[in-house]
Amino acid sequence: MENNEYCLGEYDVIVIGAGHAGCEAALASARLGKKTASFVINLDTLANMPCNPSIGGTSKGHLVREIDALGGEMAKNADKTFIQSKMLNLSKGPAVHSLRVQSDRKMYHIAMKEVMENQANLDIYQAEIVKILVENNKVIGVKTKIGATFYAKAIIVATGTYLKGKVIIGEVSYESGPDGVFPANDLSQSLLDIGVELRRFKTGTPARINSNAMDLSKTEEQKGDEKIIPFSFENENNEEIKNRKQVSCYLTYTTEKTHQIIKDNLHRSPIYSGRIHGIGPRYCPSIEDKVVRFSDKPRHQLFIEPLGEKTSEMYIQGMSSSMPEEIQIQMYRSVPGLENATMMRPAYAIEYDCIDSTNLALSLEYKGIEGLFFAGQINGSSGYEEAAAQGLMAGINAVRKIDNKEPVILDRSEAYIGVLIDDLITKGTNEPYRMMTSRSEYRLMLRQDNADLRLTDLGHEIGLVSDVRYEKFLHKKLDIENEINRLITTVVKPTEEVNAILKEIGASEITTGVKLSDLLKRSELNYDNLTKLDSNRPFLADSVYEEAQIAVKYEGYIKMQLEQIEDFKKLENKKLKAEIDYEQIKGLSLEARQKLNKQKPLSVGQASRISGVSPADISVLLIYLSQGM
Repeated sequence: MENNEYCLGEYDVIVIGAGHAGCEAALASARLGKKTASFVINLDTLANMPCNPSIGGTSKGHLVREIDALGGEMAKNADKTFIQSKMLNLSKGPAVHSLRVQSDRKMYHIAMKEVMENQANLDIYQAEIVKILVENNKVIGVKTKIGATFYAKAIIVATGTYLKGKVIIGEVSYESGPDGVFPANDLSQSLLDIGVELRRFKTGTPARINSNAMDLSKTEEQKGDEKIIPFSFENENNEEIKNRKQVSCYLTYTTEKTHQIIKDNLHRSPIYSGRIHGIGPRYCPSIEDKVVRFSDKPRHQLFIEPLGEKTSEMYIQGMSSSMPEEIQIQMYRSVPGLENATMMRPAYAIEYDCIDSTNLALSLEYKGIEGLFFAGQINGSSGYEEAAAQGLMAGINAVRKIDNKEPVILDRSEAYIGVLIDDLITKGTNEPYRMMTSRSEYRLMLRQDNADLRLTDLGHEIGLVSDVRYEKFLHKKLDIENEINRLITTVVKPTEEVNAILKEIGASEITTGVKLSDLLKRSELNYDNLTKLDSNRPFLADSVYEEAQIAVKYEGYIKMQLEQIEDFKKLENKKLKAEIDYEQIKGLSLEARQKLNKQKPLSVGQASRISGVSPADISVLLIYLSQGM
């Protein structure tokens, strides 16, 4: 130990970073009984929302529900602090229904900090980690900027966008993390020194506008849902949440003038002038990128969303930019409702270091460095929800590593979390990765409404779901099974009264006895309008009715998807040993040998999803396995 170094503690697990990934990782580790330390550069940024203070949305809502079913915290915190709640995509099928809430940014931070501070086995430190200590390819601890050393058996890196963070606004750039917080400039070199490959990504955020300078009468008001559905399954019967007062968001659009301002100043955009070198997100582009790429569109949607109940700051979703500040104000003032806009915080782009996620195992442990895990944006993902999901799994698997247990790995047929991690590790990403429902092959089975049915058993087995919660879950599960059975066995007779009711609904009459389940399969019928025909319906929770209705209405499609999952599982169950040298397998293409040796897939199924491994290569692997090699 050097003269300026001193040891301040020994832990089982150390988590570097306390954003959405870091919080879930630290809480999971501590709740599973491990002495855990969480390090954050500034405690005021714990669970910070530097971009839009919203949780959920299309596919992201699925991740939040899955985090909750496994025993994570994000859903509960979102329920405590939301100011508007909406279930998206209700005009489409249940596979893509996604809950989204607008959160109070400050309250989200305060509520999560309170949970972290009161969690047993968890210590929180405001300190910058500058070095990860490794001996014999195994982590042993960390060192802070002021010389303190902390030892640990496992380390989770969840640094978000702080690694060598650089903010870019027009011709100006400076070292910074999000929201003007100090960046982490030294840890990148430590990662390189221990053999971790780094690359450069970029993301951006819009300006914050003072609502007092807006004319919201020129915009379209967007209210929350009248019927509020909580994020956490534990809050399904929480009346305080269901009756919470909500605020409105507002919809407006860019104009031809907006687009002309951008086109006239493209030479000053860091994206087009070459000042930005990091790779940005494809599915959340800056407004200047939208105007160039979609030049045929006369306007783009912008959502004006509040940062909280006790602030005038409004977030302009859809208008992130890195243009010079004086150009930004021109752009915003060309938008209906924002003609007199005053910027409280300018839009900016931020570049940061991240890793090549294909160097991770599916457990999120770095290959070749025992006990070193990564989670969140440092893995190349974007979004609070994607980060939290990875943090939860990294926390679980760091604990299981210490306990010499097999890691918990969710496959693509079990959870969106499985799709997310498999995509990052198996396929890799050349740009900030965003979860979408289209990425899931089995999305009818991986709905947000049934996340508890899919994952609560596992959460309880892991140790993050309490016995009390588990008992309530088992009762709900039994209620669903009984209700489905009642629908299948209850017959409605063709009386005049029944046919009159069907005619009133707009459904065709019946001439013979028909099961309730068969009536429910009709597109024009649902639980609500079948009430008059179902006088013996038991009083059950809305969530029970929803699960029963989906199971009945989509029975054929569900059966088909289950058959597809069975085929998928066959390849997933064909395991590949880590010690296989693919260079020695005749018939594999050169690229396949290189990729397979680098990534060391756990199964033939995973191997089939690696870029550069062809169906012909998979056939060779199957023959290899059939020969008992």
